[in-house]
Amino acid sequence: QVQLVESGGGLVQAGGSLRLSCTASGRTFSPYTVGWFRQAPGKEREFVAGINWSGGSTSYVDSVKGRFTISRDNAKNTVYLQMNSLKPEDTAVYYCAVDSIRFQGATMMGRPIANWGQGTQVTVSS
Repeated sequence: QVQLVESGGGLVQAGGSLRLSCTASGRTFSPYTVGWFRQAPGKEREFVAGINWSGGSTSYVDSVKGRFTISRDNAKNTVYLQMNSLKPEDTAVYYCAVDSIRFQGATMMGRPIANWGQGTQVTVSS
């Protein structure tokens, strides 16, 4: 059974930065696309960023392009989300996720998700 453990969330002022990490245990996630979703209060969970199995392709929702960067270290079974120029509308619980099928593209919108993390709260104050 794969377990995903996120860290790095917190409270930050608008314009600040945070770096989220998600480490998998139980099996390697190197053949799979991994990514981040978020869910704000009263809203549906949305895809934020994804990175394919090799790290050579990334995908972002339009609202975070140019501000967020996703990366992965397969040797450490870890995916990162560097979040810069944070805005109050970025406030949400952030979840990491692993695709269920190997060797897919970077986007995870509409993809079947094999594993979810427990979530980490990101709060951006104005």
